[in-house]
Amino acid sequence: MDRDVYQRMSELEANHWWFVARRKIIGTLIRRKGDLPADARILEAGCGSGGNLAMLQELGQLDAFEYDEVAREMSRDLSGLDVQFGALPDELPFAPRDYHLIGLFDVLEHVEQDEASLAALGARLAPGGKLLVTVPAFPFLWSRHDETHHHFRRYTRQSLTEVAERAGLRVTYCSYFNMYLFPVAVAVRALKKLTGRDTPDDDMPPAPVNAAMKILFSSERHFLGRISLPFGLSLAAVIEKA
Repeated sequence: MDRDVYQRMSELEANHWWFVARRKIIGTLIRRKGDLPADARILEAGCGSGGNLAMLQELGQLDAFEYDEVAREMSRDLSGLDVQFGALPDELPFAPRDYHLIGLFDVLEHVEQDEASLAALGARLAPGGKLLVTVPAFPFLWSRHDETHHHFRRYTRQSLTEVAERAGLRVTYCSYFNMYLFPVAVAVRALKKLTGRDTPDDDMPPAPVNAAMKILFSSERHFLGRISLPFGLSLAAVIEKA
């Protein structure tokens, strides 16, 4: 992504409704589906500016890598971790360590070689380890936001499952999320395209709106890991070695 996007993300991650609610959802999925041992080894692949690191540090011994130098420095300053350089699929640090959990949170859509990237991360899973992936959902929702963030694609449940299977892995749980706001987002993006004002969707809303959306979005954590939601703006999958 462009470095000004990382800077913007760093400013928003602590309080913006999307980031806050997504962290709660990811944490819930890990606790329900991760089967982590007490001494769990965890890797975040592509940690960006570090917004998820504090949450992951509570769950085990954490390593993290990031491609972009500026984002890497931000994540180091935020977490105190030795966040290293890494690039999918061929330049993974921390070898020969393996991991009980690898998090790939809204990263796979940025990588041209998604199949090879999943295969490379799958090879670093410990026996019984899990790869937790989140990605943006539904190609028909493609917008200026995707272009600004340098996405190669958006996924469906079927397309993500197929990529994992081609990588020699298996999907044990898959669900859409951010379901409640899906109709609003579809309408807003359609309106933007009709009016030619397809601007990126990453502004901080007014405080009351931000608080309400945070509550609404994060409430989906009560369902995720128990059932699979039928649609949503994002997609989450738990992936294991085949």
